[in-house]
Order: sequence, then C-alpha cells, then structure tokens
Amino acid sequence: MSVETMGLRESKKQETRQLISDHATRLFLAQGFEQTTIAEIAAAARVAKKTVTNYFPRKEDLALDHHEEFAASLAGAVADRAEGESALAALRRYFLTAVEDRSPVAGFAGYEFAHMIAESPTLTARLRELHDQREEALAEALAGSAGGGGSEGIAPRAAATLLAAAQRLLFERIQELTLAGRSTDRIAGIVAEEAAHVFDLLTPSLGDYASAPGSTPGA
Repeated sequence: MSVETMGLRESKKQETRQLISDHATRLFLAQGFEQTTIAEIAAAARVAKKTVTNYFPRKEDLALDHHEEFAASLAGAVADRAEGESALAALRRYFLTAVEDRSPVAGFAGYEFAHMIAESPTLTARLRELHDQREEALAEALAGSAGGGGSEGIAPRAAATLLAAAQRLLFERIQELTLAGRSTDRIAGIVAEEAAHVFDLLTPSLGDYASAPGSTPGA
C-alpha cells in the first residue's frame, strides 16, 4: 500500500470521525445527552451503529471528544517546558495560553454545551474521571522529569495533586461563569486574573519544583 493511499484512508477516517462527532453534538444539544441514542446518531451521520462505536467506544466521548488531548495536556506542558522552567511556571504558561486561545480543553465551550454537561450525570462523572486521568498523567511526567523527586517518592504525586487541582478549579470556574451567562471575552479576563492568584498561592511551595535543566529556575 502506498503512502498516498494510507494518507487518503487516514484522512477519510478523520472525516468520518468528525462527521459522527458533529452530528452527535447537534443531537445532544437539541435533545439532551441522556435522551439521545447511538442509533439516532448513526442515522443522522448515515453510518452503521457499529461504525459509531468503533470510533467512540464510550457514548460520553462523543460529547467530550477532546478527551485524549485533555487527559494528556498537563503532562505535555511539563514535558515541553523550557530550560530552567519549573513545572508550575510551565503549567501557568500553558493555562494562560489556553485562555488566550479560548480553548475548549480549558473549559471554553459555550453556554449550551456547558449546560448539557451540567444536566447530565453521566457526562459530569466522565469529566471527573478525565480530571483524575489528567492528574495521574501529570504525576507520571513529574516522576520521570529532572528535579521531580523520582518515581519511588511521594513528591511527584503530591505536586501533581496540587497542580492538577488548581487546573481543575480554573476549568470549573470557566464553566461556572459560562453558565452564569458571561461572555467568552469577559470570562477570559476574569479567569486570567484569578489564575494569577491561584498560581501565586502555589509558588512558595512549588515555585522551583521539577525545574528543567538549564538556566536558573523560577516560577
């Protein structure tokens, strides 16, 4: 099989995945997550039910389709930190960039989507699970990083708990402000200011933790 053929097949798969996700989101917003069936999504996307479940084994992931990116996001920010940059500084920079970009991974999803999640016990539980997975991935990244305390100690897990909790709090704050009817730009301004306070509170204990080798670390 040629590289071109493989590329076309992968592109087709991505198109199909996006098509299913788009129709699912439309139906979820119109009918509610719990009330919408896989059969209805398959019919709307004009694919078989098995095709839907092949792309999305869990119904929740049809709604939370950034779940893989979300779960890996904090670990990725730590892995990509600059020379001399601490884990806290990298995560502060990551979050503020996400706010500037109005990223859905940070919690920017609009009123209808935020309301859909809040009204669904299944999606609320799945979101908690994804936050837990994100914390676990961050702990693993910290354990394997320079200055992270090593995989055998409790320090990486303790740091990950604090750092991920800050990110979870800010995510939930964005959702809260969205449900309160604030505009996206207003939410971004409020949360950027509040995030500074949150990260400043962590600086005395984690300001130099897991600093990448290089220049003098700092948060």
